[in-house]
Amino acid sequence: MIATASPVRTLTPLLARRLAIARQGLAGPTSQPDPAGILDLVRDLGCLQIDPISAVARSHLLVLWSRLGAYDPAHLDTLLWREHSLFEYWAHCASIVLTEDYPIHSAEMRAYGKGSSASEVRLRAWVGENDALRRTILSELDLHGPLPSRYFEDEAVRGWPSRGWTGGRNVGRMLDYLWSSGQIMVAGRAGGQKLWDLSERCLPEWTPRQELPWREVVRRAAQKSLRALGVAKPAHITRHYTRARYPALASVLAELEAEGRVVRVEMREEGGRAWPGPWYVHAEDMPLLEQLETGDGWAPRTTLLSPFDNLICDRARTEQLWSFRYRVEIYVPKHLREYGYYVLPILHGDRLIGRIDPFMDRARSVLTVNAVYAEPNAPADEHTARAVADAVAQLAIFLGAAEIEYGGAVPEGWRHALRS
Repeated sequence: MIATASPVRTLTPLLARRLAIARQGLAGPTSQPDPAGILDLVRDLGCLQIDPISAVARSHLLVLWSRLGAYDPAHLDTLLWREHSLFEYWAHCASIVLTEDYPIHSAEMRAYGKGSSASEVRLRAWVGENDALRRTILSELDLHGPLPSRYFEDEAVRGWPSRGWTGGRNVGRMLDYLWSSGQIMVAGRAGGQKLWDLSERCLPEWTPRQELPWREVVRRAAQKSLRALGVAKPAHITRHYTRARYPALASVLAELEAEGRVVRVEMREEGGRAWPGPWYVHAEDMPLLEQLETGDGWAPRTTLLSPFDNLICDRARTEQLWSFRYRVEIYVPKHLREYGYYVLPILHGDRLIGRIDPFMDRARSVLTVNAVYAEPNAPADEHTARAVADAVAQLAIFLGAAEIEYGGAVPEGWRHALRS
């Protein structure tokens, strides 16, 4: 008897969006806003991107707030600097990652700067010429760490060859090399400044230290990326979690599919065309997908997202799944900005329905909303307006604002709820 292949499950974009949102912790039950809840949330997300801009709040704090509601940021500090369950490293950008995932990240540490590209050859040559600076930094950290970068004198015999922002920043560039190669870590922060120390003093004893071959690293990272995304194409997996560090991903996905760990699905519009694939869902998320398909597992929320939120950090994927074009305009001259300096998208259920342009005036304890924008097809009913207003109010509470000021345009259908 000839075995027949199981039919490929078909997902609509609506179902794909709901699965992605649920896996991102933006729908369904809310995690407890304590250290254990934060840790569970980071396990689902894989990483929290770090960005220094605090026009509203630091991005990683906003990502947690969007999912937890009001919480104490000191709980995150506990996980980072006391329990060391989290640490800072490079994931899809500079990020907070899980210490339990150290074998994934240590593979990049071991490989950093050892390739044959022109930039890696240049880096090795520069580090070799400035070996005295490298040894001094490690020695000072051993004796006196944790230390800020300003503690170290520039003993470079040859400056870092760059015309960009790293030009002449020899101490900073050497610290970055030592961090990227796993020799030092961020041990804390003082006034926003990193405090550096030897990795051996930052990692807890329970840290898993097995040195995995690259294929196993890719197997683990690809599954974490896919689970965080809910449903994804290989290109989406590549741009998420450990961005651009997925060699031989196609064969790894084929292997995982053959083992039943990932499931190939088809994306098709309601009664319409199929989207180019292949698309995958992790096997462990199939029960959730089935719940969402019946409507039983869908418990939507309305919230605001950081510009660097894990749900939307892949701009092309965001446009494809949500028909929502988002670009960061921080470095765009003010008169050329379309929406604003630090704009937060509005997630309402399974849709991105608009965005706000806020600024937290900490001196006055006022959250200023410079403008609110609704997407052309955004609902204008009272329920939606009130949900958006409540999300802004909850952000103000989290930031410690005593007042909200609306200083610019507000959509007509939302005006009464927002300004009341």
